[in-house]
Amino acid sequence: MLIIPEAVRTLQRKLYTKAKQEPAYRFYALYDKVWRADILMHAYCLVRANKGSPGVDGMNFDDIEQKTGIDTFLLELAQDLKNKTYTPSPVRRVMIPKADGSQRPLRIPTIRDRVAQMVAKLHFEPLVELYFHADSYGYRPNKSAHQALEVTIKRCWRHDWALEFNIKGLFDNIDHQLLMKAVRKHTSYRWLLLYIERWLTAPIELEDGAIMVRKRGVPQGGVISPVLSNLFMHYAFDMWMERQFPERPFCHYADDGLVHCKDEAEAKAIKIALADRLQECGLEMHPDKSKIHLTRNMFHGEWNYRIDPRPIVG
Repeated sequence: MLIIPEAVRTLQRKLYTKAKQEPAYRFYALYDKVWRADILMHAYCLVRANKGSPGVDGMNFDDIEQKTGIDTFLLELAQDLKNKTYTPSPVRRVMIPKADGSQRPLRIPTIRDRVAQMVAKLHFEPLVELYFHADSYGYRPNKSAHQALEVTIKRCWRHDWALEFNIKGLFDNIDHQLLMKAVRKHTSYRWLLLYIERWLTAPIELEDGAIMVRKRGVPQGGVISPVLSNLFMHYAFDMWMERQFPERPFCHYADDGLVHCKDEAEAKAIKIALADRLQECGLEMHPDKSKIHLTRNMFHGEWNYRIDPRPIVG
C-alpha cells in the first residue's frame, strides 16, 4: 500500500476542510500545485500501482522507467501542464468479455494521460467526496461492495419489499453537459474544468485503428472517471431520492442499486418514478436487470442480490 507523502496529504486535507467549512468557497490559485514535482511523482506511483495496459502510444511502465526515465517523463509532463500545452491522446478501446457472453468496452488512456488525470483527481476528489451520500459505495475511499451488501442484508430484515435496479450503460451514456454543470458546482479551477472536458471528449481509437468521436459517457479505464461517475449519480439519483422519497433507505454501487420499500405498491411507484428520473438525465433503467423483490426470498435462496465490483480503472 502506497504511503501518501505528507505534503500531498496536507494539501488534500486543506482542500477537504475548506470545502466542508465554506461550501461556497472557490479555489482559484492552485494551478501551481498541478506541476509540483512531489504531486506528479505520487500520481505516477498511484498509476503504477494500478498497473494497466499501454494506451495508443504503446508505451508501458518499463519503457518509461528503463528508456525515458521517470524524472524526464514527469518533467516533460510538468512543462506541458505549466505551459498549458497539455492535450490528451485518444483512448484505446479494448472489448472485455462478460459472463453473459456479451462484451463491454474498456477505454485505456496513455500512462501520461492517466498520470495527469490522477493529479486532477488528487485535487478534485477532496472537494466532492464529503458531499457524497453515505450509501453510495462505488469506487470511493474506505467504501466497498461488501459494505453495500452488508447494509442491504440488514435492511432486508426491516423492509419487506425492495426495488433492485441497474442503469443500462451508465458509463457510456453520462451526459457531458449535465456532468460539467455538476463539476462547476464544486470547483472554479479553470485548468481542471478545461482538462476534464478534454478527457471526456478525447476520441476513441478502435481495434482497427479507426477514430471515433465521443459525445457522451466517461471512459471506463480513466483514472478520474469513478469520481465523475459518482458525482453524476449524486445529483441524478442520491439527492433526487432524498427529495422525493426521504423515508426510503437505499444504496448503490455505481450502476447497481436497491431501494427498500414498505410494500409492493410503493416499490412499483418508485420504479416508475425512477425510470422517469433517469430518462430526464439521459439514462435508462435496464429492463431485464431491474426487478421488484419480496426481500425474505433472499434468505430462501430465491434471490441473490448482486453488487458488481468490476473495475472501472485501467
